[in-house]
Amino acid sequence: MENLKNKKAIITGGGRGLGKATALAFAKEGIDVAITGRNEAILKETVSEIKALGADATYAVFDVGNYDEVKVGIKNLIDSFGTVDILVNNAGISAFGTLNDMDVKVWSQIIQTNLMGMYYVTKEVLPHLIEKNEGDIINISSTAGLNGNATTSAYSASKFAVIGMSESLMKEVRKNNIRVCTLTPSTIVSDMSIGLGIANKDSEDSVLQPEDFAELIVSGLKLPRRAMLKSAALWSTNP
Repeated sequence: MENLKNKKAIITGGGRGLGKATALAFAKEGIDVAITGRNEAILKETVSEIKALGADATYAVFDVGNYDEVKVGIKNLIDSFGTVDILVNNAGISAFGTLNDMDVKVWSQIIQTNLMGMYYVTKEVLPHLIEKNEGDIINISSTAGLNGNATTSAYSASKFAVIGMSESLMKEVRKNNIRVCTLTPSTIVSDMSIGLGIANKDSEDSVLQPEDFAELIVSGLKLPRRAMLKSAALWSTNP
């Protein structure tokens, strides 16, 4: 199994939800973690929790959908750690509404954050992994990227696109010993799913928890370098 201790990871949207759970799971494995987000207070709290587990941690405040901010933020994080080994593209937003009723600005912002944000961050991290000839990129899509549903046109469009981009990148960089994994979780209890009304904090026994998916991410990273988890979907046992 791959030894993860002392590796350096960047997790976008790492202050809460799946990103935070992944950051804490990484810290327990001895991985130093840099998290990004737009709320500095939340990022600081999560950094303190990571450090309490014995790992080094830092953060950067920026909007993944703004390329100028991404370039500065990612450079600062890599300069702080000196290197990067793992990228988890987790940051994302969602909103429900029919194609005709959803405001154009909202529809566009979902695409800008979920797709272009992932592209921007990956574009800034990838040269460092290629130079090392080793690394891991985990891209978080969704079951909404496998099947469209009424009122999810923007979110599904962004997550379908993430799968296409991620799988194409995987085939581009295998020769550089870089593993690219695309994950498609079903509903996970998070601030976003709670805000959308599709989960609640009391649904621990029926809906996936962030820690469940973080465990899958860690397991994929621990595979021997000769093996790559290309894609995976995680569902709750209760329909």
